[in-house]
Amino acid sequence: MAESVYKVVELVGTSSESWEKAAAAAVSQAARSLRDLRIVEVKQLDMTIQNGKVHTYRAKVNLSFKFESKRK
Repeated sequence: MAESVYKVVELVGTSSESWEKAAAAAVSQAARSLRDLRIVEVKQLDMTIQNGKVHTYRAKVNLSFKFESKRK
């Protein structure tokens, strides 16, 4: 098997409904411009509050994808 290299980027997804949807939003957006997504690691979960109520769920994630050199 050939050796592979992966790049990791940190993203923050948001949702007004849940942390799961916030993490999924980060992955969905990344999939629009990155190829060969591999693993998502949830690093931190938090919320924003307005008027004493949860306003936004936020999920900070590390997302890895296969790194390909432009040289062949």
